[in-house]
This record gives sequence, C-alpha cells and structure tokens, in this order.
Amino acid sequence: MSLRAILLLLALALLGASPARADELRPGYLELTQQDASHWKMVWKAPILGGLATRARPTMPAFCKLEPGESRLDGGSVIVTGTFTCTAPVEGQQVGLAGIETGFTDALLRIAPLGRPIQAERLTQDRPMVTVTARPDRWQVAQTYLVLGIEHILTGYDHLLFVVSLVLLLGQLWVVVRAATAFTLAHSITLIGSSLGLIGLAQAPVEALIALSIMFLAVEIVKQREGSPRLSERIPWVVAFLFGLLHGFGFAGALREIGLPETDVPMALLTFNLGVELGQLVIIAACLAIIAALRRMAPRLLRPATLAATYGIGITASFWFLQRLLP
Repeated sequence: MSLRAILLLLALALLGASPARADELRPGYLELTQQDASHWKMVWKAPILGGLATRARPTMPAFCKLEPGESRLDGGSVIVTGTFTCTAPVEGQQVGLAGIETGFTDALLRIAPLGRPIQAERLTQDRPMVTVTARPDRWQVAQTYLVLGIEHILTGYDHLLFVVSLVLLLGQLWVVVRAATAFTLAHSITLIGSSLGLIGLAQAPVEALIALSIMFLAVEIVKQREGSPRLSERIPWVVAFLFGLLHGFGFAGALREIGLPETDVPMALLTFNLGVELGQLVIIAACLAIIAALRRMAPRLLRPATLAATYGIGITASFWFLQRLLP
C-alpha cells in the first residue's frame, strides 16, 4: 500500500479519535535521520486539520527509495515511519514535501546527517523543498525558530488562554506589561534549563498543572470586586512569575519534539523564546484593544463580556485538566 493511501485511511479512522493535547505543535513535522551511508530513517507527523495528512508526502531525491514502516494515530495527527535507501549522497540535493497546497498547514523539517550538524527548515506552499547543506546557516536557524516560537504561543491554546486571562484580570496596560515581563522571565528560565537538560519535570503533570493555572486565573476574575483587590491583583508579577516557571516546561516539551540544531543551540533557544514573547505581545495588544473599545463604546457591557469570556476559558481549562489528569 502506498504512503498516501496509508495516510488517507488513518485520517478517516481518526474522525472518531480523541482530540490532541492543547499544547501540541500545530505544523506538520518531518524528520530525516541518517543511519549509515545509504539509509535515512523517516518520521512524518501530519496533523489531520489542514490537509497535510491526506495530501502531502515526504520527498527525497529520485535515487532514494522509501520502505514504509509503522503507521499510527497520535491525538490529532497521523505518524508514519519508514526508511529511505539512497544510492548517492543527499548533500546538495532537494528534500521536503510534495502536495502542500493553498490553505494547508505548513511543516517543520529536521535533517540529521551522520557526523554533521542538524538542519532545521520550515516548509510552506511557496517553499516545499529545501537543499540539504553541509552546515546550516545561522540566520536560517534563527528565522525558523523565531517563527516557530510565534506560532506556538498563538496556536498553543493553553498558553494563549493564560495570557488572555492575565489581561482580563488586570486590564491596565502597564500592570499587564509588568506581569507579562515576569511571566516571560520565568518561562525563559525553565525553557532554557529544561531544553539543556539541567532541570526537568514529567510532561503529563506539567500539562495538567498548566490547565489548573488557567482555572485559577478564571476564578480570580469571577471573584473580582471593586475596592477589594485579590492576591493576584495585589502582586500579579509574583503570580505570573510562579506560573511562568510551569509554562516554561510546557514550551520546552513542545521544543523537545523537534530538537535543537547541534551547532546553534543558543541561537535556537534565544529566537524561539523571542518568538514566544512576540506572539505574547500580539495577544496582549489585541485583548487590550478590545477592552479599550468596550470601555469607550459600551462600558456597561465590559463586565458581562469579561465574565462570559472567563466562564468559557474556565470551562475549557477544566476539561483540559480532567482530560490530562485521568489516564
């Protein structure tokens, strides 16, 4: 059976499967790891939503032949493994994905040759194939991980909802900025420490606690009373810092899925973290703009709208917490 047929059957089967975890990377992920002079192990992880799982397929040079391996479902993605047998070196050749079309999710490509640095690239409709290089360009690494960081905070829904909740709780620009700075500092510490193997926590309890952190903020918003600030309002930077340490392990778990380029680990960590921060600033700016518009045009609707959004966030976080806590 062809690789495309396997992906299509698995995609159809997934319609009845459970949803993926909220902290999962949304792009597709193609990993090519060289085993010896002639063989490359392939891992192709394709999200069902976006069309990659049914249309796109890994592509190597014409002198490489794919021997399919295992195929399985993992949350909202199809994972297919296999081995490419190549009769010539792939250095200087084009590899990537065939079938990326308009509106499809893009993909991250990780190339790990024997005895040479890892190469990380972003595959899109306009750039579905890349050249295997002897040494990745530092700017290419920076650009790839910066975009990946931005995308992760914008599509990693638990982190996004935490930042939104922080804005709804505090409401004022500079108060939010100080709390967000503390959150960034904290998640940078645990992201870097965990990615370098200096510290670590099991991913499952981390994900459950991240959901719990969102529930905590939702409760704080609902219980807000004018003239009687709660602990999270009196010392928001402390609360944000403590929860930021936890969220940093979540970011590290996502980054661990794709790995780091061996020769440019500091650059990859720095730009991924900067990408997360830029995405976070976009979320904060958008939320504050909406709050300011409501205050100006319909001040009476501000509190009801805030409560409606908060209950939606709290219900979602509660579902995640139970889903991640129970086996």
